[in-house]
Amino acid sequence: MDLKHSRSVQLNDGNLMPVLGFGTFAPEEIPKSKATEATKVAIDVGFRHIDAAYFYQNEEEVGQALRDKMADGTVKREELFYTTKPGEELLPKDASGKIILEIVDIRDTWEALEKCKDSGLTKSIGVSNFNHKQLELILNKPGLKYKPTCNQVECHPYLNQSKLLEFCKSKDIVLVAYSALGSHRDSNWVKSDSPYLLEEPVLKTIARKHNRSPGQVALRYQLQRGVVVLAKSFNEKRIKENFQVFDFELTSEDMKMIDGLNKNFRYAKMSFAVDHPYYPYSEEY
Repeated sequence: MDLKHSRSVQLNDGNLMPVLGFGTFAPEEIPKSKATEATKVAIDVGFRHIDAAYFYQNEEEVGQALRDKMADGTVKREELFYTTKPGEELLPKDASGKIILEIVDIRDTWEALEKCKDSGLTKSIGVSNFNHKQLELILNKPGLKYKPTCNQVECHPYLNQSKLLEFCKSKDIVLVAYSALGSHRDSNWVKSDSPYLLEEPVLKTIARKHNRSPGQVALRYQLQRGVVVLAKSFNEKRIKENFQVFDFELTSEDMKMIDGLNKNFRYAKMSFAVDHPYYPYSEEY
């Protein structure tokens, strides 16, 4: 799958996904109105893949931005690829409304998503934070109707996910990278002593060579590996900068140098879920 010179990739269901997406997650201290403003800027700049989630609690604000930009003629609905991740509504609950974790089954949840696709609620269905064994649970499911189109995972030069990427490619599943520029510094998710990816000397050296920013290099790296990449920023200058990754190319030597940065370091370890039966990071990939 060559994403070097293409703005979109064809998923295994035939739909097209733009290879560069705009991430809309924001820490609690950022006003929700910022999601509307930033999403409008992203669409004006050229982003057509908008990544959201029920968990982010700002889909209403992001949706308003989409409606406004469609209303003013900037973009048509069919030009937008909107990704969301369902919340708790798909999971089984007891009489009090509490989720019954011990009977949550990956294959049953996937079947619920298949029904969403059949009913026209979504065009494509995929997964997030799945390791290769969990993907196999779905792929080997009796009566499987649709394969996952994509697997969205943390992926950046410090965690390049090379083995998971190769597995996904072998199954015609697109790997989508979040935290591709490192991560926000929310202490609820990320340890304060975590390294700053964009301060990495190797990225800075390559960036200077190409007259680019370290962030642009980190994003371009993913595109050239065949990874769909999400860029998250609510800063107007950064949003514009993050979209300017289609008019330069990293050399094979650049790519090898960035590959060498891998240390299997996760910003988001999801420690709160470590005892869950489907905690995904118990496996190597």
